[in-house]
Amino acid sequence: METTRERARRTPARLGWRGWLKALGPGLVTGSADDDPSGVATYAQAGAQYGFAAVWAAPVVLPLMIAVQEMCDRTATATGQTLGRLARRRFGRAGELVVGLLLLCLLVANIVNLGADLMAVGKGMELLGAGPSRVWAPIAGLGLAVLLMTGSYKLVSKIFVWLCLVLFAYVLVMFLAGVQWGEVLAGLTFQRLQLNVQFWGLVAAVFGTSISPYLFFWESGQRIEEMRARPENGDKPAADTQIPDYKAIRRRRQQRIDVVTGMVVSTLVMFSIIVATGATIGQHPTHISSAADAAKALKPLAGPLAGAVFALGFIGTGLLGVPVLASAACIGISGLTGKAWGFDRSPRKAPLFYVLLLVGLIVGTVLASMFTDAIALLVLSAMLNAIAAAPFVVVVLLIAGNKAIMGKRANGRLSKTIGWVTAGVMAAAGIVAIWAQFAGG
Repeated sequence: METTRERARRTPARLGWRGWLKALGPGLVTGSADDDPSGVATYAQAGAQYGFAAVWAAPVVLPLMIAVQEMCDRTATATGQTLGRLARRRFGRAGELVVGLLLLCLLVANIVNLGADLMAVGKGMELLGAGPSRVWAPIAGLGLAVLLMTGSYKLVSKIFVWLCLVLFAYVLVMFLAGVQWGEVLAGLTFQRLQLNVQFWGLVAAVFGTSISPYLFFWESGQRIEEMRARPENGDKPAADTQIPDYKAIRRRRQQRIDVVTGMVVSTLVMFSIIVATGATIGQHPTHISSAADAAKALKPLAGPLAGAVFALGFIGTGLLGVPVLASAACIGISGLTGKAWGFDRSPRKAPLFYVLLLVGLIVGTVLASMFTDAIALLVLSAMLNAIAAAPFVVVVLLIAGNKAIMGKRANGRLSKTIGWVTAGVMAAAGIVAIWAQFAGG
């Protein structure tokens, strides 16, 4: 007969603040990487051009982000496999080809995006008086390449988690900006909407950079790597059905805390950037084409400290976002083709993963060295994500809702509803993004 002590051990205890902190990992890093310089530039442009007119996008996009990333995370813990491997199981050869083509397109878009992010890191160092951006961009790219090619998963994951702290620089800038909160409330309640195509094209870009397809594969992959590092099933990730129920329940709770916290942090940063730039630059509408432009414009309006803090913010998020961009599609392609992958594997054991990773970092670094103007790349990449997001959301829904794959952890009614709403919203955002481009927005 089971003793009281054994029952207590099997009953998941309430998590205190220490347990909450221990739960943070892939979800927090995913949410933080979502606010890379491309996102910062897009949010800053929304505030600088339209004040608080687009600030409502933050609370609207939050439940959509949580729903999609929770599904991606749940597929990993329920099956012990990445989205790429699950796509191979779910769709067969014909579907595998379609998903593979989507992943190749995603890889190309990510390389362009990470090149623009490296430019932003270089420009941030230049704004801080550390030297020319042309020098710092390749230094950042090569340094990250060395870290990712030689560092263990534990080292890489710890660095990523600590880099997330730089996001709070944007919250500090918001409080330095002298915000009129009544106007912010008007924006949140849709009283400042505009009807021109440029505005809605920028809103589509905001949604696109918030619900970016590369984050789906990163979230799934990093949860798998975290599971590999735990001893339940040797060096293989243990699915929920391979561990005791009480451990599976505890892990699911920690997973949800991690994902929700990451998405809340990401959305708080989006809100802070739109509000800070709307309260300052947006009072005299200005075109902001990069995160560096926003940092420059903030100095005379909110003080040199705000400009410097803003620059530090996008340097840190750039250093966090580049590895995520470089590796996300590599994880998906490796899983889809059945090849070994992961930062906890050596290049000899996972050659395809590391070759794709290295090619992406080298090409991105070359782009950052050749070009000095990231204007079109940063916001255009957000619009491309808006166009690509809907097909990938549908892929995630068809995997997470399949009971043959997910068992008892297949999507419930709430996940299905919010998931398909998200797919519809992102399809509409993609159409608006295309419309805005053809209309000259």
